[in-house]
Amino acid sequence: MSKKRGTILKGPLPEAEPAGPGEHVKPFVFESRGAKALHFSIHELQSRMQLDDPDGLDLEYTRTMMGFLLFVPDPRQIVMVGLGGGSLPKFCHRHLPQAHIRVVEINPHVIALRDEFDVPPDSERFEVLLADGARFVRQADLALDVLMVDGFDDQGMPEPLAAQRFFDDCHGALREAGLLVVNLHMADKRYDLIVDRIRRSFDDAVLVVEDSDHANCIVFGWHGRRFTHYRPGIARHPAGLEGESAKQLLKAFAPIVAALKRPPG
Repeated sequence: MSKKRGTILKGPLPEAEPAGPGEHVKPFVFESRGAKALHFSIHELQSRMQLDDPDGLDLEYTRTMMGFLLFVPDPRQIVMVGLGGGSLPKFCHRHLPQAHIRVVEINPHVIALRDEFDVPPDSERFEVLLADGARFVRQADLALDVLMVDGFDDQGMPEPLAAQRFFDDCHGALREAGLLVVNLHMADKRYDLIVDRIRRSFDDAVLVVEDSDHANCIVFGWHGRRFTHYRPGIARHPAGLEGESAKQLLKAFAPIVAALKRPPG
């Protein structure tokens, strides 16, 4: 089935169209039961948005990634590698008005679907860039508070986003006390290797948090700080959040606090 830009599909999911050499896979949007989802294939859900809460975080791993607020409660410079359906960019745009947010996406077909997922238009404090995330983080003058990596294609995490050099560059892109947040698929055969690479780049200042169904894992890397020295208290509502959004994050923060309290090893 041919999938035109912005097409919303209903009924059985189609097979993905294979990309030729040097091409990017065209994702498709599937709408069902009050939700809109972004797919690269029938087997992998990339992002999902509830139509009655377009700025909410519908998937558990995205809420866990927001755990950076426990360590960097007032971020001013945020870069996200990977747009997908825009769940994290939209949430941060709405609830962190003090932050300047840049989203780096290499696939133009993904960016072409931004309106389908109500991604905000570019402005002084929000922009979506068509660029290679691995190259973007090599810039010498970034000084980021938070760097979030959630970049996948139809084959999983691309090799440039899993390389040792990339995580070294991520470390260099952060200011002192800045935080790297990486979403990993635990079924990736490179999973242990990737976690080890992040540990090397961040001098083992790393916290690994698995989601409840052991499908995704969120890895936090802290520039110049140690998680072993961090003593979490009771998780409180993040500044600027209230209502259902705050409740969702508090629940997602619980496994992070539990991971912090576990003895190293």
